[in-house]
Amino acid sequence: MRRRLAVLLLVLTSFVFAQETPDYKNPKLPIEQRVADLLKRMTLEEKVDQLAGGRRRWEQTHAADPESAKAFERLGALYRNESTISAHDAAEIRNAVQRIMMEKTRLGIPSIFMGEALHGYMAHGSTSFPQVLGLSSTWDPALIKKVFTAAGDEMSAAGTRQAFTPVLDLAREPRWGRTEETYGEDPYLIARMGVAAITGLQGDSFLIDQHHVMATAKHYAAHGQPEGGTNTAPANYSERVLRESFLVPFEAAIKEAHTGSVMASYNEIDGVPSHINQWLLDKVLRQEWGFRGFVTSDGNGLQMLVETHKVAADKAQAAREAIAAGVDFDLSDGSVYATLYDQVKDGRVPESQLDTAAARVLAAKFRMGLFENPYVDPDYAAKTTNSAEHKKLALKAAEESIVLLKNENRLLPLDLKKVKTIAVIGPNAADLHQGGYSRGPGAGNGVTILQGIQERGKAAGVKVVFSQGCKITTGKQGWDGWYENKVELPDPKAEVATIKAAADVARKSDIAIVVVGENESTNREAWSDEHRGDRDSLDLIGSQNDLVKAIVETGTPTVVLMINGRPLSINYIKKSVPAILEGWYLGEQGGFAAANVLFGDVNPGGKLPITFPTSVGQLPDFYNHKPSRERQYLFVGNESLFPFGYGLSYTTFKFDNLRVEPATILPGGNATVKVDVTNTGSREGDEVAQLYIHQKVASITRPVKELRGFKRVTLKPGEKMTVEFALTPESLQLLDINMHPVVEPGTFDLMVGPNSVETQSISLEVKP
Repeated sequence: MRRRLAVLLLVLTSFVFAQETPDYKNPKLPIEQRVADLLKRMTLEEKVDQLAGGRRRWEQTHAADPESAKAFERLGALYRNESTISAHDAAEIRNAVQRIMMEKTRLGIPSIFMGEALHGYMAHGSTSFPQVLGLSSTWDPALIKKVFTAAGDEMSAAGTRQAFTPVLDLAREPRWGRTEETYGEDPYLIARMGVAAITGLQGDSFLIDQHHVMATAKHYAAHGQPEGGTNTAPANYSERVLRESFLVPFEAAIKEAHTGSVMASYNEIDGVPSHINQWLLDKVLRQEWGFRGFVTSDGNGLQMLVETHKVAADKAQAAREAIAAGVDFDLSDGSVYATLYDQVKDGRVPESQLDTAAARVLAAKFRMGLFENPYVDPDYAAKTTNSAEHKKLALKAAEESIVLLKNENRLLPLDLKKVKTIAVIGPNAADLHQGGYSRGPGAGNGVTILQGIQERGKAAGVKVVFSQGCKITTGKQGWDGWYENKVELPDPKAEVATIKAAADVARKSDIAIVVVGENESTNREAWSDEHRGDRDSLDLIGSQNDLVKAIVETGTPTVVLMINGRPLSINYIKKSVPAILEGWYLGEQGGFAAANVLFGDVNPGGKLPITFPTSVGQLPDFYNHKPSRERQYLFVGNESLFPFGYGLSYTTFKFDNLRVEPATILPGGNATVKVDVTNTGSREGDEVAQLYIHQKVASITRPVKELRGFKRVTLKPGEKMTVEFALTPESLQLLDINMHPVVEPGTFDLMVGPNSVETQSISLEVKP
């Protein structure tokens, strides 16, 4: 009898628990079931809150509660002053607000705290990795995954669970100030790097644990080649160009990496702004690719429908059109989607649209486990943020991202045993430059180029002297300058004397290292007419060219190190300077990385992810153009300054024995391309083997070549490695006249080499 009573009691207890615990709080149930259960319990106002942020309303609702009011006040201060608040304290602040959301709201729905992680979590003291264009120069997806695994862990530890990255725009207009944020010009390379970044951020499983964050693929779509190179300008490209180029990385982000969110872009395509482009946001993204996450607007992107694009008369109309097109979340002050409450009540917006969008946002919260684990550990945040392991990773990423562009008479690496005095000169030598979307590093976290060289010189008993020579801009330097609206150039007349002084310093030295390029004020997101960041020239700004010329004319052997965010037309430097390194923005460990490369501890192996044009007159100047683009310019031709995929080494490599197996396939067949790569020099080094294809005759014009594979390998002197590339139907397919993907029979040139120009070829036949 006792046993029967116990069983009955257990059954009754389970029944009562089941009745008391709603499905949305049961982690054992599928996400779809939990979302459906929660959605039916929500009021109209609660649904709107999911799409409009909700923070403002909760601040007002809990204003009378001292604990809540204080928590929201501290959260506001955090967003205004995140560059000065530690990861530990930031975690505590977010925990306090999350506790209000979980314990003092009717349904206990957690918040998603969102933030930037372009090249590391954008917060005080977090690890600053090289800017994205530099990360792409590594041509090392495995390293990129490690970088964003670290960035995601630091971000999540501080309580921020959604990252507004990666940027998957094709950088085909380098005048555009956001070029530095991209992985370059090639859709295949960007797709590989983007998938690596997303899996690093989110982890390898669909569910996102507490050490990872949700990624946001942006800016969807065609944002990286705006008219005139000005930010947010139209991108009027055909459907074919969109599908063959601009959409390729996004499709990979959805189908391979399962990114949790996608951000609509500011621009318009064929007269339709992306924020109301139903073809982009629904037909392609969801119906064709099967996207399961939520679409967020860009910051104030919905307001631009009214204020800039003029396709909506007011915020209410902007909200109607955007939610109908597929934008689920209003990333700004929430004021546009806040109008949905009244619009649903009066019948202008179907509640079903609201339910669909809210369901997508709620599904993201369940995917991240926020209902079960809404809080973070402040002590862990302090421990993991800019840890020794992450510093080491930042150093390796910076070393791999450096590209050797020229090394006449093997001037590099510099031998510290053969020099007594090194002159470090230039406007980017003594200041820390990390690029856009950075925060000031914590104490001791940032190493300038000058500091890195000084430390090495001191250890070797070599004297290091510094002279700035000239400035790029006046005013604030480094990440602070990224925020400044007003940007002014120095008076060149005032710099004649300082350039002469720098030349005098170089003349008395055994070697001169000149650090020039751009800064965060001259290459950045132009988010308003008052805050410009795009340029009409790719020449060095101000007196920098005069400075380099003055140093070269002293006769002192000269090395130029570029620190910048876009390819620059450094024609004089290429012609006259014996050794050139492209560093982009190297991150917090950049000074040590540069010194390691300059003095030979590290052999540079980076490759350019973007073409260097000789002038803006060549733009657009991407390598995978159509054959009719080959026509030469009068007087100057059309040869680029440095081609896509280019980069030298302190050693030499040989590519030979190129073969394809089998040499003939059917349209649905596979083939393997093999090439032997040998280190023919005297020291260990990295080489990036690159595979390009071109179909000789096709029904649709084909690019002169397209990247279809790459592999970064490390070889000891004399070592040979066989590098293999798999060719699948997807590698060979094109979009036919009806926009259907097909592999057409014909002859394909398979080109393999160390860059997009120096290749050897073999043919592959695709039989009918």
